[in-house]
Amino acid sequence: MSWESTLEYYRLLNEGIKNTLWGHHSAEILLYSFDFDQIKELQSQWEWVKAWQILVEWAVKLEMAGAEILLMATNTMHKVFPEIEKALHIPRIHIADGTGEKIQKFGYRKVWLLGTRFTMDHDFYKGRLFEKYGLEIIVPSEEEKNRVHTIIYDELCLWEIRESSREEYVHIIENMKQCGAECVILGCTEIGLLINEQISPIPVFDTTAIHVEYALEKMLEK
Repeated sequence: MSWESTLEYYRLLNEGIKNTLWGHHSAEILLYSFDFDQIKELQSQWEWVKAWQILVEWAVKLEMAGAEILLMATNTMHKVFPEIEKALHIPRIHIADGTGEKIQKFGYRKVWLLGTRFTMDHDFYKGRLFEKYGLEIIVPSEEEKNRVHTIIYDELCLWEIRESSREEYVHIIENMKQCGAECVILGCTEIGLLINEQISPIPVFDTTAIHVEYALEKMLEK
C-alpha cells in the first residue's frame, strides 16, 4: 500500500495493456494514493474500524468517479475487504484469488506465506486460501515473522533495498523448503522489490504481479 508498491502496480497495469493492445495503448486508471503513515499507525493501534472507514470512503469516491473495477494494492488491508465489498456495486478483485487459482493450476498444496504479521497471523488471508483453494498455508517461526515484518515496514516501505535483508529472506525460504513447502507466496506487495523467482530456492508467486494479471483478464473480458 506504500507508494513504492503502488508504483509497481501502475507500471504493470500499463505494461499489461500495452502488451495486449499494442501501439500507444495504456491503462485507464483512477488512482487514490493514501498517506501510508496514517494507515500504518491505524494498523499498529489495531484501529481496523477507522481504517476500513477511510478505505470505504475513497473506494466509493472512485466508483462515483467512474471506476468500473476495484483493486486494493495491498495484501494486509484485505483484512477489511468484506466492508469494502458491501459498500460498492462495481466488481472487486481480491488479491488472494488470482494467486490461489494460479497455485492450484500448478498442483501445489503446501504453501509458504511471507507477509506482514497481520497477514501471516490473522485468518482473513490464510483462511480464504484454504477454504476456496484447499491450500495448506505455512508461516515462519515467531522470530522469522518478526524479521520479515520489520524488513517490510522499516526498509521496503521506505525504498531501502538491502542485500543483507534479501539474504535473510532467502534463508527463511530455504528453511521452509526443508519443512516441505512447495512454493512461496509473496503476500505483501513490497516483498517483490526484494525477492524474485531467480533467487528463491522454491517457486515464487508474487501477489502484486498476479493481482494485476488477474485484473487485466477481467478488464479485457468487458
